[in-house]
Amino acid sequence: MAEEQDELTVVDHLTELRRRLFLVAFVFVAVLVGAFFVVDPIYHYLTINALSGVEIELNAFSFWDGVGVYMKIAMLVAFGITLPFTLFQVWAFVSPGLKPKEQKATLKYIPFAFIFFLIGVAFGYFVVFPLAMTFTGSLNKQLGLIETYGMADYFKFLTNIVLPISLLFELPIVILFLTQLRILNPKLLKKMRRVAYFALVVVSVMITPADFFSAFLVLIPLILLYELSVILSTRVHKKQLAADEERKKQYEQ
Repeated sequence: MAEEQDELTVVDHLTELRRRLFLVAFVFVAVLVGAFFVVDPIYHYLTINALSGVEIELNAFSFWDGVGVYMKIAMLVAFGITLPFTLFQVWAFVSPGLKPKEQKATLKYIPFAFIFFLIGVAFGYFVVFPLAMTFTGSLNKQLGLIETYGMADYFKFLTNIVLPISLLFELPIVILFLTQLRILNPKLLKKMRRVAYFALVVVSVMITPADFFSAFLVLIPLILLYELSVILSTRVHKKQLAADEERKKQYEQ
């Protein structure tokens, strides 16, 4: 009988997960349709050099370059807009296993997750991407190359820099969420500091051009974000310990 109840619980969880994934997919598609109406101004904005303000001349090297770039911009816009809704669905899926106080605490992370994502997008586009363009452009001139940019390659280069950075800026929110679920704690984060720093160094080198300055510029905020995560995790963990101690005293009475 107990095994049947466990199986029903698993089936119920899978059904609930499928329902929430369907909701996320439905909202994403709906927003994607609306995003097509704003692709044109976004495209022209993203093709203006952030340093000089001059529009970059892009070329299509295949018949599908324009369609591919158009779809990529629309999907990125839809991803950014639906991110809060997606995070809410994640919270709604795990919240039944949380205590009422933990439910309220973790729900507050959703708007901050969206804010940190936008900060990451801004940092990647206005700081890292211009540095990457300057570095690659100066190297091309040094080699005597004529710069002819393909639109697909340009937006792939842009996306490969901005999107990973914006997702990495979610690090404090993810760590806080896992701390609230008691999966992580400050002691473990401090113990993992060296490994985390090494991983951040690898990531910063992978998403920036092959020059020390750009990688260092990305690495510094990532390390600060990790240390901020440790501080915030410590505060949450202390509140959890205090709440546990209070419940223990009430139980003993």
